[in-house]
Amino acid sequence: MADLRVGIDVGGTNTDAVVLDADGRVIAKAKRPTTPDVTEGLRAALDAVLNELGKLRELSELGEGQARIGRVMLGTTHATNAILERRNLGRVAVLRLGAPATTSVPPLSGWPGDLRAAVSAGEAIVPGGHYVDGREIGPPGLDAVRRFLDGLEADAVAVTSVFSPASGDHERAVEELVKAEYGLPVSVSHEIGSLGLLERENATVLNAALYGVAAHVTDALVTALAERGLGAKPYLAQNDGTLMTLEHAARLPVSTIGSGPANSLRGAAYLSGVADAIVVDVGGTSTDLGVLVGGFPRESAAAVEIGGVLTNFRMPDILAIALGGGTVVRNPGIGPDSVGYRIVEEALVFGGSTVTMTDAAVAAGRTPGEAAGWRERLEAAVRARGSGDMSERMADTLQRAVAIADGMVVDAVDRMALGKTDRPLVAVGGGAFLLPDAVPGASRVVRPEHAEVANAVGAAIALASGRVDTILPAGDSRSKAIERAKEEAAARAVAAGADPSGVEIVDLLEVPLSYLSEPAVRVHVKAAGPLAR
Repeated sequence: MADLRVGIDVGGTNTDAVVLDADGRVIAKAKRPTTPDVTEGLRAALDAVLNELGKLRELSELGEGQARIGRVMLGTTHATNAILERRNLGRVAVLRLGAPATTSVPPLSGWPGDLRAAVSAGEAIVPGGHYVDGREIGPPGLDAVRRFLDGLEADAVAVTSVFSPASGDHERAVEELVKAEYGLPVSVSHEIGSLGLLERENATVLNAALYGVAAHVTDALVTALAERGLGAKPYLAQNDGTLMTLEHAARLPVSTIGSGPANSLRGAAYLSGVADAIVVDVGGTSTDLGVLVGGFPRESAAAVEIGGVLTNFRMPDILAIALGGGTVVRNPGIGPDSVGYRIVEEALVFGGSTVTMTDAAVAAGRTPGEAAGWRERLEAAVRARGSGDMSERMADTLQRAVAIADGMVVDAVDRMALGKTDRPLVAVGGGAFLLPDAVPGASRVVRPEHAEVANAVGAAIALASGRVDTILPAGDSRSKAIERAKEEAAARAVAAGADPSGVEIVDLLEVPLSYLSEPAVRVHVKAAGPLAR
């Protein structure tokens, strides 16, 4: 009986893994340093959690534990790192359907020069596109598409049409042509972004550039499972806290960007039982703050910048600050640099020589339960630094560091709370012990069990989802059009791996659009459901 689930999340400092049983209880967990090649850290965390599961099996608590793993869910930074580091990105032919109306602002305007040089195989604006109400501006320029692609060397094609959320017909026509005549993978914008031509185009190009990275991730995950004799079905986490199949991820790899913070938020909701809260996830390098609304991450209303490029696909509303367990403490001030995954070698409490925020928190009496001997090693390290005056100066430095860190957290919570002070604060992450027991702007501080691996738990318990963002008429046909949008969102959730019988509409938003010849509304629909067995 395959009733166990493995969740893995690759963070900037650590890669975490958990095993959940059929009742959703955490029965094994592991944390390993994230490696420069994040795939190696993934394998190490998977091996560690399987080893923990094996120990339980030897105690006859699970029977054949490893054989009962039915699903493995992965949240990864592969795509984010590829964009930030300009590595392993594919060459993309960038096509916009919108001539002559959109020629004043060419594709990839505003991109950093190095990223544009790494990604773009060429750009063109050809006839096509629709008005905001879905009417055709003109037929798509398929001959112009052929002239552009003939002789062009590219790994993929990104197609963006004006107002494709209202009608994706022209993008689909170009997609069919490219696949039939050129055999290249195609990224179409109506599947990726919402209204806003340039931001949607940017996201579509990044998606096309990540096809190779997605193939590497999926191959590495499938290989890792096969090497360990696991017949589990693999899934990847998306940036809205839900899951998708590997086939879906291969088509929409850009959706994995931001999956880490989303996993932490979903895991925090699950472990704490709190559906509406501020979540503070303290890692080794940074602290991410987000807001839970009904158990799901509050989404950002602003354009999201990735690697210097503005995009408009849905992302959690996250505020990141340069504070973590590995943040370096100086006299005066702290950070923003961090020792990162080297904390177990460099922090004073681990016998190292670098003063970190972990050392400052331990000096302030904020010590996690598993921190046996930390305070004794810290005191020994301080004494070894010299005279009594030196020890006093070190104590003052550590005390000031805690005060500075607390001030950063209070300010960040105030920015995320938007004036609401009745919500609890859920503290998660390996560095959650850095946070005080009371934070102004939050009603209380909740520290759930297994908080240090909340991100992996969030991956393990996630649902599969699909969404539609489109423009519909506001007249008598509105209700039927909304029902069609709901059906499409549900179909996309099923394509991502959801059980058709369990899919529900979890979000429906209507925004009236003004200044149009015919009344219209912008509709956003999100459907989600448990994974199909």
